[in-house]
Amino acid sequence: MLQTPGAMTCALLFRLLLLMALVASSQGKRLGPTSRLRYSRFLDPSNVIFLSWDFDLEAEIITFELQVRTTGWVGLGVANRYTRVGSDLVVGGVLPDGNVYFSDQHLVDEDTLEEDGSQDAELQGLMEDAVYTTMRFSRPFRSCDPHDQDITSDTIRVLATYGLDDTLKLDRDRTFIKSIFLLQIVHPDDLDVPEDTIIHDLELTDFLIPEDDTTYACTFLPLPIVSKKHHIFKFEPKLLVHNETMVHHILVYACGNASVLPTGISDCYGADPAFSLCSQVIVGWAVGGTSYQFPDDVGVSIGTPLDPQWIRLEIHYSNFHNLPGIYDSSGIRLYYTAQLRKYDMGVLQLGFFTFPIHFIPPGAESFLSYGLCKTEKFEEMNGAPVPDIQVYGYLLHTHLAGRALQAVQYRNGAQLRTICKDDSYDFNLQETRDLPYRAEIKPGDELLVECHYQTLDRDSLTFGGPSTINEMCLIFLFYYPRNNISSCMGYPDIIHVAHELGEEVSDPMEGMMAMNNVEWTPENIKKAEKACKEAQQMVIIKTIDELVENTTGWIPDIIPAARGPCLESSGGKVEPQDKTPAGFRAAPVALSGSSTATLRCLSLAALLFGQGTLSWLLATLQVGV
Repeated sequence: MLQTPGAMTCALLFRLLLLMALVASSQGKRLGPTSRLRYSRFLDPSNVIFLSWDFDLEAEIITFELQVRTTGWVGLGVANRYTRVGSDLVVGGVLPDGNVYFSDQHLVDEDTLEEDGSQDAELQGLMEDAVYTTMRFSRPFRSCDPHDQDITSDTIRVLATYGLDDTLKLDRDRTFIKSIFLLQIVHPDDLDVPEDTIIHDLELTDFLIPEDDTTYACTFLPLPIVSKKHHIFKFEPKLLVHNETMVHHILVYACGNASVLPTGISDCYGADPAFSLCSQVIVGWAVGGTSYQFPDDVGVSIGTPLDPQWIRLEIHYSNFHNLPGIYDSSGIRLYYTAQLRKYDMGVLQLGFFTFPIHFIPPGAESFLSYGLCKTEKFEEMNGAPVPDIQVYGYLLHTHLAGRALQAVQYRNGAQLRTICKDDSYDFNLQETRDLPYRAEIKPGDELLVECHYQTLDRDSLTFGGPSTINEMCLIFLFYYPRNNISSCMGYPDIIHVAHELGEEVSDPMEGMMAMNNVEWTPENIKKAEKACKEAQQMVIIKTIDELVENTTGWIPDIIPAARGPCLESSGGKVEPQDKTPAGFRAAPVALSGSSTATLRCLSLAALLFGQGTLSWLLATLQVGV
C-alpha cells in the first residue's frame, strides 16, 4: 500500500528517533554536549575559573567544561611538572559578532602559543554572556599528537588561563596550574548514605603546637561504644581554618585490646615508647586530601569482641615559622551505621622501613628506593587462615623529594600487575584513591614498593624520618576481608651498600654514618642506587598486637607496562612521526568531524550536519520506506 507524503514523513521521523535512541544507548557512558559532568572544582584562589569534567573509561575519552568570569578567550590544558613549556592548551572564545573560534594548541615557550598540526579536541559547546565564557570539549586520554599530554591515572597538572578580550596572549597573572586526580573512579554521589548515620569525632583539644619545625602529637582515644556490630563507612579531616597549613597528616591506628595504653598527649616517637604503640592504620588523611567514603560493600567493623576498642590518634604538625601560642583541635570525623556492609575492611602498610636505614643522596636527578613485602608468613602471624586480600583503594605517601611511587605484585617469581602508581606525585595532593578494579593478593605473593626521588635542590644527604625535610616511602592498601597484619616493609643491607661505595664498615650504624663520607657524584649516585637494589632486603612484618617477624628477600625487576595505542586525530593531519611504536588506532565515530580553528556555529543541529551524522541517519532510514 502506498503511503502519503505526510505518513512517510511521520514514519521517517519515528524511525529516526528510534535509531538515534538505539545509537545513544549503545554508547553506554559516552558523554554528549548536555550530559551532566560529575566532577568539578575551582582552579584559582579567587574562584574565577571553574572546571567540570567527566570521562568514559572504556572509550578513553574525557570531557571538560571550563567556565571563566571573562568575556575574552579561555584556555584549558595539561602541563608537565617542571615547566609550562610544551604544555598543551585548548583555547576558544566568542567574537563580538557572535562567531566562535576554537583550537588545539601548545606552548612553544613560556609566553607563546602555536597551533597543533593535529587537532584532537572535539568542541561540544562554546558560549558567552555578560559575565562568563563557557567552553565544553572532549579529547582522548592519549592522542597520537606528541604535543598533547596524556590523561592518565596519575596526578594531572591542569593548566587554565584566560584573556580579557579575544587576543590570544598569555598573561602569567591569569594563568594557573592545579594538581588534580582526574580519573576518579567513584564519585561520592554514587554511594549510599545510611539514614541512621552517627558521627563520632577523634580529636586533640586545645593542643599548644610547639615552636618546632616538626611535631608528632599522639593521644589514645576510645572508638564509639556500641552494643552491637556497626560499620564505619566514611571519614573526613577536622581542620581549624587558620591552622590547616600546619597539619601535615592525621593517622588513626587501631590498638590491640590487650594493650596497656598511656594517658595524655605526648610525642609519638619521643622518650616514652608507649606513645608509639598501636600500628594498624584504620584511616588516614594527608595534605591535599578530603573526605573519603568506602565502597558500599565494605566498612571498618566496631562493636564486636574482635574489634579494637581504642585507637592512637597521630597528628603531624609542621611549624616551619616557629610561631608561638598556636592552639589546635584537629582530628578525624568518623561516620558509622548499624546497617552492615558485606565485608570488614583493613589497611596494609607497605614500603621502605623509614628509620634508620633510608637515605637519598644530594644532587640526584633521579634516585630509586625499594621496600619489599613477602606475604608467606601472614597466615602464621595472623593466627588463623588468611583469605585472599581484595585491594580496592590506596594512599601514597612521600615527603617533598618524592616524584613517583608504585606498588607491584609478583606471584611465583613472575610480575603479575602494578596495583597502583602515580608517576606525577604531588606532595600537596595526598588523597585516598579507588582502584578501577579489585586487585587480589594471595598468600605467598610478593609486593614491591618503588619510590622515585629528586634532590637537585639539596646539598646534603636526606635521611628517612618523621620531618617533612626527611623522607618516607609508604603505600597504604585499603582491602577486605580484614586480618591482623598491620604492616609489611623492607630495607636493604646497608653494610653491602657501604662496601659497594668503597667504605669499610662492620655494622649498620657505621654503614649509615659512612654515607656522609661519600662524594656524591652522578656516578656514585647511580652506584648507590644499584647497590641498594641488589642488596638483600630485610622484611619486617608487624601485627595489630605488636607481634613482629623478620624475613629476607631480593628485589625483583620491574617490567614497565606497555602504553596503550594512541588515538588518531579527529580533525587534523597526523604526521608520520606521530604514529608511536605503541600503536595507532582510528578515532571512534563519536569523535569524527572537524575541530579546526575555523569560525563556526555551535548549535547541536549544526554539529550533527557538519559531521554528516543526520544525513547518514536519514539515508539509512529511507531504505525500505
